[in-house]
Amino acid sequence: MTRDDEHGEDGARAGRRSRALKAAGLTLAAALVAGVGTAGWAYWRLDGNIKSVDIDNALGDDRPARAVAAPAPSASPPPTEAMNVLVLGSDSRSGEENQKLGGGDSTGARSDTAMVVHVDAGRTTATVVSIPRDTLVTRPSCPRSGGGSTSVAYGAMFNTAYSIGGPVCAVKTVESITGVRMDHYVEVDFSGFAKLVDALGGVTVTTDEDIDDDDSHLHLKAGVHHLNGARALALARTRHGIGDGSDLGRIGLQQKLVKALLAQIASTDLLTGPGRLYDVADAITGSLTTDTGLDSLSELTELGRSLEGLRSDHVRTVTMPVVTAPSDPNRVVAREPAAGALWKSLR
Repeated sequence: MTRDDEHGEDGARAGRRSRALKAAGLTLAAALVAGVGTAGWAYWRLDGNIKSVDIDNALGDDRPARAVAAPAPSASPPPTEAMNVLVLGSDSRSGEENQKLGGGDSTGARSDTAMVVHVDAGRTTATVVSIPRDTLVTRPSCPRSGGGSTSVAYGAMFNTAYSIGGPVCAVKTVESITGVRMDHYVEVDFSGFAKLVDALGGVTVTTDEDIDDDDSHLHLKAGVHHLNGARALALARTRHGIGDGSDLGRIGLQQKLVKALLAQIASTDLLTGPGRLYDVADAITGSLTTDTGLDSLSELTELGRSLEGLRSDHVRTVTMPVVTAPSDPNRVVAREPAAGALWKSLR
């Protein structure tokens, strides 16, 4: 059931149109906010948009080792050491906009999308690994924000880590199953993603098969489509109208949508329209929850500078190798030794 999706010719062409890859949206945010940061009121508005969680303090020292930092010739150049970022798409129903886009009145939130973005030392190549949310894992004990901790859970769905313990438990669970230290955390919610797509004027995607999914309210014929924010979000969430209805089919669509979004960013000259530039930057920063190491415009800008040499044809997108879970045909488990070898290559 493994789905490995390497960049093909379309992805390479999209990358050549872009001056630098905005890996998982992070570099885009940094570049945009750097461009508007000199306007005082805009700077403070955008800087204040970003929400953060102190994950390092919550988890302490019981974590995988950090990648060894490469020595810098001086204090001014951006960092070049290897880096791992956990990027989550949250299906939060909090707030009127998220409830409308979520398609229900349920409470709480889960990690609807999970990607580990590994940038190699030198920051010119990267691997993006999608983790199926239906993967059964051993969920470790996680600290609670109000004190105490959760219990270890065996055979738990991966995305329940976020629902019971938020970003802190999501990071700890990923580190537990991968053995890879997450240097940063970035979360984007429903409404923020939709606003970003709308601010960019929509995205154009090509679907390989008809999509007919009443749950996500998406009905598309195979072919080329230009989608607004709500429909792009529906594409990212759809699963029952494609393939075998599993999360693996949805991951393929999500990876395709990321490429389409990068292509739209590359083809849009935001710097010629300050109003539109601000709208895009506002949509990005207003949708983000990060760790405390990325919760300011200056930190996002430094990250963007460090990724300027990362191009799309030097990025590999894959899905964690999985097989059907013996205990449940509707769930998957990591396929070993392939999954372990993949994570080892990213340490």
